[in-house]
Amino acid sequence: MYSRIVVAVDLEHTAQAQDLLARAVALLNRDGEIRLIHVLEEVPGYIAAELPRDLAERRRAEAAVELRTMIDPDQPVQITHEVRRGAASGQIIQAAEDSAADLIMIASHRPGLRDYFIGSTAARVIRHARCSVLVER
Repeated sequence: MYSRIVVAVDLEHTAQAQDLLARAVALLNRDGEIRLIHVLEEVPGYIAAELPRDLAERRRAEAAVELRTMIDPDQPVQITHEVRRGAASGQIIQAAEDSAADLIMIASHRPGLRDYFIGSTAARVIRHARCSVLVER
């Protein structure tokens, strides 16, 4: 059982995110806590210049609402949520360090050709995390 779990979710795959959160609840100690996070990747400056100024804040607010709706208020465990901005793998690892997590949970897709050259977010988290990592497929 784990005391502090960081659950990194992709809001484009909410069913998979819900499954991951349910598994985290099952793995958590009674007095433990879950930190549910979603990372918004930065938009390159040359693209951001063409977008509405408040788009980034609207994306952040929408993501926070989606995370909040994933959390069952009757859940007997403490679950907090957070939207971060930046490189996904780095922000996930930083969230785990900030909360002294003993487990990071992340979903992964089946690797494609680009993952062999670039590396997926899950692969980078596995390589650099200082705590255990559970990857859900």
